[in-house]
Amino acid sequence: MVKKASSFAALSGLVYSTDSGRHCPDCSQPVDACICKQTQIPEGDGIARVRRETKGRGGKTVTSISGVPLAEEPLKDLASVLKKRCGCGGSLKDGVIEIQGDHVELLIAELIRHGFKAKKSGG
Repeated sequence: MVKKASSFAALSGLVYSTDSGRHCPDCSQPVDACICKQTQIPEGDGIARVRRETKGRGGKTVTSISGVPLAEEPLKDLASVLKKRCGCGGSLKDGVIEIQGDHVELLIAELIRHGFKAKKSGG
């Protein structure tokens, strides 16, 4: 009986180390010191789209902002500024800023004030 070489050998790379914890699969640095996510700016047309959503949220209204041309750290800072401006909570998930409540017009004005192109998306 002949054993085939495992296909895992081609995909293997350092994923976890007891010295430094989890490692980023792209730059092989520890997740805390990852350099690839800080420098990557999402691709798109550079227009921030602001829309009101209620689906899948138990009837709660959330204003989402997508397409902001910023890397991860500046995007976190912008999300914090927008949450403070609206006086409510929110989160940042996969490059999309989610602000609790219906604040579409306020957020469009605030994004334009910060120098971004912004427009209302959806109904």
